[in-house]
Amino acid sequence: MNPYTEKYNTTDTRIGELLLKLSDSLVTKNTDLLVAPETVFADGTALPQFQRSEAIYFGNQLISNHPNLNFLSGISMFDRFKDPVKAGKQSNYIGPNDWYNDYNSAFFLNSDSKPELYHKSKLVVGVENFPYQNILKPLLGNIMIDLGGTVAMKTTQEDREVFRLNNSEATAPIICYESVYGEYVTGYVKNGANFLTIITNDAWWDNTQGHKQHLSYASLRAVETRKSVVRSANTGISAFIDETGQVTKSLGYEKQGSIKSKITVNNKQTFYVKHGDYIARIAQFLALFLFLFCIIKYKRSR
Repeated sequence: MNPYTEKYNTTDTRIGELLLKLSDSLVTKNTDLLVAPETVFADGTALPQFQRSEAIYFGNQLISNHPNLNFLSGISMFDRFKDPVKAGKQSNYIGPNDWYNDYNSAFFLNSDSKPELYHKSKLVVGVENFPYQNILKPLLGNIMIDLGGTVAMKTTQEDREVFRLNNSEATAPIICYESVYGEYVTGYVKNGANFLTIITNDAWWDNTQGHKQHLSYASLRAVETRKSVVRSANTGISAFIDETGQVTKSLGYEKQGSIKSKITVNNKQTFYVKHGDYIARIAQFLALFLFLFCIIKYKRSR
């Protein structure tokens, strides 16, 4: 769906019906996980009403038809409140005693446990993390919406959430831009994820190299962690990626549909997962050392 003309003009009810239709031909009693894209339920669900939302309604329909199924999807959420004690640095001020937290979230359902949420925590600067709003918003207006976002500050969470399937496997609910950061993704693996799930909305870039590059980052994350990747992208490239970074199956740009594949899982932690961006740290140290060495040598030569 084109986010500029369709996505945010489509109701959650229509989205839910479309998900049922697209998944019906592929989901069987042996299907473990169904994944839908980032903010696919985009109406803006009030956090206290989440249990009674269209997202939960249609998710429960999927699970009632297939009791062994796990469902992971994106959703836009907000929490409006009047208690100043609840207001944090990422809260959006509306007026006197009136704030709201805005979330770009992943939710997870199965028949064995209560619905779970993860709030995107690595934000796109200027689009989801809009600094100095009180000063810049009156000057810039809604220019950030044209860049693919909103002028509302998103609210994050501290820990990397891991969703555990009812077959005991565990996945990382990586949301869009979070997949660009390798060391950040290792936090999910350290918390127990034995395969990676990426939900994203790549349509903002139109048909440019952007959505292709974003897919390439997913392959890098597979190589670094040696974990299979399940990637569900609105308008971008949905794909299955193996532990070596190879795309084994994909659904191309602007292609509506669903794809299915088997993946492998493992509980191993690579050297990169344990130690992170060690190459970058070594490079920074060497750069500083060479800089200081050059300064000292220059002073001695004078």
